[in-house]
Amino acid sequence: MSAPSPDFRPDIEGLRALAVAGVVAFHFGLTALPGGFAGVDIFFVISGYLITRHLVGEISGTGRLDLLRFYARRARRLLPAALFVIAATLAAGAIILSPEEQALYSKGAMWASAYVINLWLIRWSFDYFANDAANNPFIHYWSLSVEEQFYLAWPALLMLATWLRPGKRAIMLAIGIAGLVSFAVCAWLTTVSQPWAFYFAPLRAWEFAAGGLAAMAPAWLLQKHPRLALALSLCGLALIGFAYLTFSEEAPFPGFLALIPVAGTVLLLLAGAAGVRDGVNAALALPPLQWIGKLSYSLYLWHWPVIVYAGMLVEELTFPQRLVCLGLTLALSALTYHLIENPIRRNGWLMANAARALVPALLLTGTGVAAAYGNAAFAVRDLDPEQRSIAASAAQPATARAKACVEGYDTVTPKPCVFGNGRRMIALFGDSHADHWSTPLIEAGKKNGYRVETWLKSSCRPSRFSFYVTKLNRNYRECDQWREQAIKEIIAAKPSLVVISELSLTSSRKMAAGKGEPDTPDAVWRAGLRSTLTTLSKAGLKIAFIRDVPFNDENVDTCVARALWRDKAPSLCDQTRSYAANDAMAAVEREIVTSVPNASYVDLTDRFCNTTTCHVFIDGKLAFRDQHHLATPFAESLEPEVEKRVISKVGR
Repeated sequence: MSAPSPDFRPDIEGLRALAVAGVVAFHFGLTALPGGFAGVDIFFVISGYLITRHLVGEISGTGRLDLLRFYARRARRLLPAALFVIAATLAAGAIILSPEEQALYSKGAMWASAYVINLWLIRWSFDYFANDAANNPFIHYWSLSVEEQFYLAWPALLMLATWLRPGKRAIMLAIGIAGLVSFAVCAWLTTVSQPWAFYFAPLRAWEFAAGGLAAMAPAWLLQKHPRLALALSLCGLALIGFAYLTFSEEAPFPGFLALIPVAGTVLLLLAGAAGVRDGVNAALALPPLQWIGKLSYSLYLWHWPVIVYAGMLVEELTFPQRLVCLGLTLALSALTYHLIENPIRRNGWLMANAARALVPALLLTGTGVAAAYGNAAFAVRDLDPEQRSIAASAAQPATARAKACVEGYDTVTPKPCVFGNGRRMIALFGDSHADHWSTPLIEAGKKNGYRVETWLKSSCRPSRFSFYVTKLNRNYRECDQWREQAIKEIIAAKPSLVVISELSLTSSRKMAAGKGEPDTPDAVWRAGLRSTLTTLSKAGLKIAFIRDVPFNDENVDTCVARALWRDKAPSLCDQTRSYAANDAMAAVEREIVTSVPNASYVDLTDRFCNTTTCHVFIDGKLAFRDQHHLATPFAESLEPEVEKRVISKVGR
């Protein structure tokens, strides 16, 4: 190995250790550091600092940039380890994941291999029924994709600035303008469409720009005032610590909040550039942090698939088991660093000529993309009948959703759909938990001479209260407007029966557990439910309120498919009734509904649960498509029950 560069900054290696420690702690469930995800922002600033320092130094020294040599260095540094971990993760997934999961996540591996998985995840995040990202073993590659896209664009920006006006001032001005524009749009989109602000590389460019400006700041200003530099380093560490200790996964991030870890990193970089070797910067240079810093890239690559797969194999990971996962991550990272990452990065033959690195890099990337694509196709090529049935059941939308009759988040004006041509009408009103009853209700209505008209909106409860929605990262204002208009239209339509169902408050609380989301007090929910029912009742309408289905602690289709793939019984995925059904809250709900004239409570829980257990695979059918939505084929089988318990309410 060659000797360290004279420009080597041990404190930056320690900063890398600090960054990866936060990310690993967050993903491994260390609740004491709920904001550890901000470690990624530290990495972005460090990259901006180092790459800008390197590029500006080359421009100043030669008046040009050797882009091929630059990209060759990036390729040697990043590609081999990243593609190796992708291949190993896919290989492990062939044993652990069900075929459908293998196919889905292989697509993620394909986009990760091409360094564009961040764009794939933007689309994923807007899919209401997308699989939980927590099970995607490649999701952490989004930040590597953002970095690679930065490496492509940043040299062009610096060269353009130099071409327009030679000198460092022009480069600083270009970086500053790019950073300000990026931050302004990022801050705005964080409150409007967070996935774009989070994953889209141009909207994270301001973090790289902050590091770039720090790289160009004159060090002599702080060198003259060492105490000030030391104070800045302490402030920098405090800001990062504040982010790690106080941020939550559901905070409006990145936006203005990301300024805190970014500013902290910039202050530490500036203090180190000024030659501060005391206090924080001295601590960052300690041997243990240097060791972790050297492994930081491999640690980042390995930690996520290790903890994801461990969580799939063991239902509830204990603290000692998480420590074992940490040990495995460290061992894999050390092996990857010493056997793949470092030898290839410092290989003399590859370093001698840019083409020698770039050609194999392109071939490796293409091979990775092709292998992931092939694995996706191969995984589902010869599915057995059970796996095929599960996949089909999970994919089949309810009748209303299949006709695009469930309105999206941004809609405020109802657009009801009509099913059937009966003279009498039944109104179906609610969120996606009303939609999954549309299949049996429409069929039962047709048999009895009713048409069904739907007023359905994603995540929009009929109960009159405002609530927080994770997808929007704010209160669901559009739902409040839509709901009032829908109630007016339903009353004007004068249906023979209004069928209502909605995600229960207990289920939404389970979904939000540990995420720091604002909760809705029971009293607010009770008042909201009573208000909606009373308004409809006073208009002379009959109401059938269907109790929400049981809630499962993971996606049922995935759990059942994975169990069968491992030759285990689907009952492995069953839930205790006390957890899944929450009978106490249902009793309160029943009391509210039945206290309103013309309203009745329909409870079909007995079709899922006995006195102790709620089942997920019933009569040979998958009961749920995810955690809390009915699988449509099973919903079809409930048509006789819906006819008996719901349609009969019209005649009362």
